Amino acid sequence: MYDFIAGKVDRITPTEVVIDSNGVGYLLHITLNTFEKIKTEKEIKIYAHLIVREDSHTLYGFSTTNEREMYVKLVGVNGVGPSTARMILSSLSVDDVISAISNANIAVLKSIKGIGPKAAQRLVVELQDKLGGIGTDAAYQLTGGGQAMEEALEALIALGFAKPAVNKILMRISKESGNNLTTEELIKKSLQLL
Repeated sequence: MYDFIAGKVDRITPTEVVIDSNGVGYLLHITLNTFEKIKTEKEIKIYAHLIVREDSHTLYGFSTTNEREMYVKLVGVNGVGPSTARMILSSLSVDDVISAISNANIAVLKSIKGIGPKAAQRLVVELQDKLGGIGTDAAYQLTGGGQAMEEALEALIALGFAKPAVNKILMRISKESGNNLTTEELIKKSLQLL
């Protein structure tokens, strides 16, 4: 129904933006990634997705079409609602979500608030073959090592590091070094960066 909304930013918070478009104020719920890209803008064009429920019509806004496409794929997964999909895209970039799903990296998906082991598995099963065309080519590189990544994540959390920080470091190591590293190598490299 809506492809995008363009206009002046009336007000913005990390979770929503109101756009004044020709005298009509549109409230759009946004991800943290979108907020980071538009927070200083006075005039914006934001890509929209409308969720219609029995008791509400809610607009979600995204800074890129890739982020919107990923959001649509995520809400299409059984058990993943609009708020959970927004949380996923607030925690990880589109490419990081694609990489985690393509590589069946359950540890990364479980690190997102609201995603348990079953939901993470369901995301992988339902979306692994349906993500073509979204994100960059680098996001689709199979890196394997899911078990070592999961063990390293658990070990670093047990050492007292925060899950989001550990998750970002492990994703970075995975991108830079590939994911043929052992659990011990992942932990050593992570400790150098944390």
